[in-house]
This record gives sequence, C-alpha cells and structure tokens, in this order.
Amino acid sequence: MELKVSTRSHASQAVMTIAGEIDLYTAPRLQSEFTRLLEETSPDLVVIDMSGVEFCDSTGMNVLLSALKRLKERGGALEVAAPRPAVRKILQVTGLDSVFTVHDTLPAEHSQ
Repeated sequence: MELKVSTRSHASQAVMTIAGEIDLYTAPRLQSEFTRLLEETSPDLVVIDMSGVEFCDSTGMNVLLSALKRLKERGGALEVAAPRPAVRKILQVTGLDSVFTVHDTLPAEHSQ
C-alpha cells in the first residue's frame, strides 16, 4: 500500500495529511516530506492529520519523534490529530500519547 502525503501551510503553521500505511518501506518518504517542510516553510506548529492512516509501525513512530525533536529544537511543536483506533493504540502502548499532543479530530482552525 502506498503512502500519500499532502501539506498545507498557513502563516507559521502547517497541516500534513497522511493516508495509507507508515512502515519500514514508506517511512523514508514521510521523513523526506518532513525535511522538505521544515526547510521550505520552517513552521512553528505542524499538525499531523492521521485520519487516513490505517497502520503505523515503530519505524513510523520514530519518524514522528524525529520531526518532533527537530521542531522543538527551534521552539516549535508537533501535534497528532484524528488517529484511527489502531494508531491510537500504538500511541498508548508506547507511551507516545503523553509525548505528542493528540487531538481526537483535526482542530477546526486547521481544517480549511
């Protein structure tokens, strides 16, 4: 299954919408999208819309953690929005639900 990634930026915020599966094979694409986003727009806040993510393994979680670390180093933040139950469970089991700010839905101000 392929991974689809699209990004919208507005002012100092960006929303990255991900659909598909994040695993060993697709994680490098996600990593390169984060790198491009951070280099081109340097947002203060990145919201990851995970409503279309059906599966995410530890490789995918590591990509998200790496992006969070890079954003925090420059005073920014990364938030996760609308994870499906399977992804939410991974966040809870790994304790990452306390590392990331997790929203049940995409916050209204980011859904335009």
